[in-house]
Amino acid sequence: MELIPIKKEITENEAFSGDPSCQEIGEMTVDYYKKIGFVPPWIGYFAKQNGNFVGSAAFKGQPVNGVVEIAYITFEPYRNQGVGAAICKKLVELSLETDPSVKITARTLPENNFSTRILKKNNFSFIGAVDDPDDGPVWEWVFKLQ
Repeated sequence: MELIPIKKEITENEAFSGDPSCQEIGEMTVDYYKKIGFVPPWIGYFAKQNGNFVGSAAFKGQPVNGVVEIAYITFEPYRNQGVGAAICKKLVELSLETDPSVKITARTLPENNFSTRILKKNNFSFIGAVDDPDDGPVWEWVFKLQ
C-alpha cells in the first residue's frame, strides 16, 4: 500500500481526479487546506493498493503543541479486508518518520465500531470522551509506541 499525496490545488491532482471514489474527497481536502494550511507531510492522501484507490488518509493539520490527529476512510468495496488498519498504520509510520516526538491521536464516534477496532490493532489506547467543535461528542485515542 502507498499513500498518494493530495496536492494543494485541485488542478494538480490529475492522478485521481478521474476516479469517482476520489473526486469528492479530493475537493473537500483541497478546500480544507484553505482553512488549515498545506504543510507536507501533514496533509491528505489517497491510499492505493494493487493499482486501485482503496481509501483516504489524512492528518487533520500540522502538529499543534506536539500533537497531530489522524483520520482515514476505506472505500466501500475494500471494507472488511484489513485496508483500514493498513491505512492507519501508514499514517502512523509517516508521522513517526517525520517527527517521532509528535503525539498521534485519533477521534471516533462514541461507540465500539470498525474504527475503534482499527485503532486498537494499531496500538492506540482510548483516553476518554471529548466534545469536538466540529463533530460533537467523540472518543479520543492516542498512539502508544511499543
